Amino acid sequence: MRYEDLEITPVVSAQANTTPLGGCTLSDGVIEAMGEAAKWHVDTGELWDAAGARLARVTGTEDACPTTGAAAGVAISVAAVIAGTDVSRIQSLPGPVAGPTEILLQKGHSISYSGAPIGQMIALGGGRVREVGAVNETLPAHIENAITERTAAIVFVTSHTHAAQRRSVPLEEVVAIGHRHGLPVIVDAANEEDLVRWSALGADLVCYSGPKSLGAPTSGFICGPKQLTAACRAQYTGIARPMKVGKESLMGLLRAVDEYVAVTPEARGAEQRRRMAALVPRLNGLAGLTAQVTKDDSGREIYRVLLTVDPREAGRDAAALAAEARKGTPAVYLRDFRMHLGQLEIDPRALSAAGEQDVVRRLTELLPAAPPRS
Repeated sequence: MRYEDLEITPVVSAQANTTPLGGCTLSDGVIEAMGEAAKWHVDTGELWDAAGARLARVTGTEDACPTTGAAAGVAISVAAVIAGTDVSRIQSLPGPVAGPTEILLQKGHSISYSGAPIGQMIALGGGRVREVGAVNETLPAHIENAITERTAAIVFVTSHTHAAQRRSVPLEEVVAIGHRHGLPVIVDAANEEDLVRWSALGADLVCYSGPKSLGAPTSGFICGPKQLTAACRAQYTGIARPMKVGKESLMGLLRAVDEYVAVTPEARGAEQRRRMAALVPRLNGLAGLTAQVTKDDSGREIYRVLLTVDPREAGRDAAALAAEARKGTPAVYLRDFRMHLGQLEIDPRALSAAGEQDVVRRLTELLPAAPPRS
């Protein structure tokens, strides 16, 4: 069965790996691992223990708990700090339970998961969100003064594309405040490429997505100390039951993580920069388009092609160009976080060599060759 059999147009993603575009494409090694896992039954308890130990070695933590993704990880982590391993409390969630249930969240970190608010994920775990500070500024005192006997934990979102980070309280200070008051800090690191940093900074539970940066199937994991990850696993007798990850996806995740950590961030970034630099001269020859290689604003080793659209020469603005690119076969989805500035981007992280050619071909179809510049 192919997508075409369902009359669905396949997509080339120049947006990186995103949930609305189906996560990521999988390497041959990951597909092989999943296919092998599908041939056998297995004791899932043993598999989860072994997978947790393997992921813990990669992240430098004591243990890890598999999930279906980072959003599930946040819900499960909140439930873990509220209910622990008490079966009665676990099976009462997400309804009210005695004791602390309030979760502090910087207002600039109140993000949406492709339309589903993080507050709803927290509520699934039995938490009640209390936003602190303002979208454009949160101070340490905002967090400190919001802590009461009802506070159960603090949630921190690392995303630079969805959360407001410029004037938020950095994780180091959040951890210091939380630990000073005996509160665990839960980190949503869904799209992060560094599997060690956030735990090393003192976060108690860190939630990763498998498809975002790691090249894994629908999956994810929570890493942290054994006591808290045991509480996370315990939630699978409660609200986490519909969030369980299957043996095939779990084995695919483990293979993807092995492949991912085998390449250094510097080597990965250098390869991205080389590939994107090769696209620039081909795109600079199109009418109304100026292309240049740029590094990710956060300083991470991610390199993209930034496309600045001149509506007069291109005959349409950036929004219209992006919409037209999506109407081809395959549909080409350009990164649009800077579209309001008249700019689009090509992100290489989800692009194969063939995908790069599809992007250039589609833009060439839409934009005539530019006249020679004096």
